[in-house]
Formats: sequence, C-alpha cells, structure tokens
Amino acid sequence: MTELALGTAQFGLDYGVANTEGQVSLDSTADIIAFSREIGIRTLDTAILYGESEEVLGKVGVTGFRVNSKLPEIPATVDNVDRWVAREVAESISRLNVTRLDGLLLHRPAQLNEPRGAEIIAALLNLKSANLVEKIGVSIYSPGELHGILEHDIFDIVQCPFNIIDQRFSRDGWFELLKNSGIEIHTRSAFLQGLLLMPRPTIPDKFEIWGPIWDEWHDWLTKNKITPLEACLQFAFSDDRVDRIIVGVNSLAQLKQIHEMTKDSVGLVFPDISCVDEYLINPSNWGSL
Repeated sequence: MTELALGTAQFGLDYGVANTEGQVSLDSTADIIAFSREIGIRTLDTAILYGESEEVLGKVGVTGFRVNSKLPEIPATVDNVDRWVAREVAESISRLNVTRLDGLLLHRPAQLNEPRGAEIIAALLNLKSANLVEKIGVSIYSPGELHGILEHDIFDIVQCPFNIIDQRFSRDGWFELLKNSGIEIHTRSAFLQGLLLMPRPTIPDKFEIWGPIWDEWHDWLTKNKITPLEACLQFAFSDDRVDRIIVGVNSLAQLKQIHEMTKDSVGLVFPDISCVDEYLINPSNWGSL
C-alpha cells in the first residue's frame, strides 16, 4: 500500500523554487512532526546535506518514525572509506538522537561504479551487520543511474523522482523491475519543487521554454475544477507500485491540506504532459537556465 512520507529538507534549508518563506522554524517543525505522527505518517526522509535538518529533527524528537538519511559523495581525499562512512553515519545518528538509521541512501550512487565502489559496498554492509542501519539504498535522478547499480544486488530502497511531467521510471519499466526485485520504491518531487503548484502567471521566465506544458497543465486544471495540489497528489498515488511518496512542506497548514487531499481518489484522467528534458525535470540543472 502506498503511503505518504515526510521530506525534511525545508527544516534545514531554504528549499524549493516556490518557497517564499525560507527555512521552517524549530517551533513550526515541531508542530509538523507532531501532526505527522497524529495522522499516521511513519517515514521521515532527511540527509546529511540538508543543512540543519538532522539536528532539528533530533531536537523535536522522532519517536515512532522510521528515519531515512542520505550519505553524501565520498571525497577523493578520503583514504579509508569504511572509517569515513562509519564516522558520517555515527554523527548522523547522534544528531538525530536515535540508536540507528532505518534507511541509509547514497546521494551519489555513481561512485559505486568507480574504483572505490567495492569499498563503499563493504562499508554499507558493515553498517548493516553492526545494526546501525536496517536498509540501504540509492537516491537517483534518472533511470540511467540504475544501470550497473542493481547488479550489486544489495539494495533495499530506490528513491527517484515521479510526477506528472517526469514519468520516466514508470513508463520505461523500471518500477516493474524494482518491484520484481523486492526493492522498495520511494518517490519524490511530486510537485517538481513547487513548480507544478505555481499559478501560471508566476512561473519564472526561465521556464517559459516549456510554455506549452504549463498552458496545457493549467487549462486542464481549470476544465477539471481541481487544484494543482490535489492533481499532483492524485497522480503521485495513481501508481500502486510506489511504496512511499515523499512530500516536503513549509508549514503545518500545508501538511493539513495535503492530508485532506490524499483521503479520496477522484479517478482523474490526466493530461499527457510528460517530458524527458533533464533541464526541466532535474532541478539540479535549473541554475544553468
């Protein structure tokens, strides 16, 4: 059964193209976490690179949640991979104020196909053996990153983007392959960092290259009398192969709104506005637009 999970980048960073409020305050974070617990959200997604996110979560308390974090790229200057990975994870666990991580994902899994890949895998398996990490996985941006990675046959989780514009993983058979391999699918970017939620006139000029996509999207929303938030959530939940849908929020009000809109499916027939242009679907490329 597909479940909602809470992304926590906003708790440690000023995150998201549509975010006009900045980093979420500690008090607001505590309210969001408390409500998440109340409505049955069971998974928190964070990362070492998410600024103060882990520390903030440790302060407000994560009892009752499964906490997944992400390991950053291992610097070329590191001479002992196992020791470096163990130290990073120990510090992560300390900041989160937990006894172990429920999941540890690689933020740059391409390193597995580089000369020190075997050392990284050994370090991850050592963490599992020491019961410091329950599950290991990868966080990826494109299907091409899976080539070679799945051959290692050690991963429990794959986190990837999935939204009405970026449908590569579902359409190209990767979801089916992952499910058949017993790997959990965690999706993110349901709102494309908030771009899909913005009113048509407020979409930044640099995205006008894809003007026909925005026009069709907003025309469809108007014709179906549905908000972009509800439409994005309904699409995210439309593929039952997905185990967790990770959403980030800037306020308790946003989380309450999301919760209300995930209760019922309205059986929408979505417009085909899928796109494979990585300058649009991969937010890490937006700085070059």
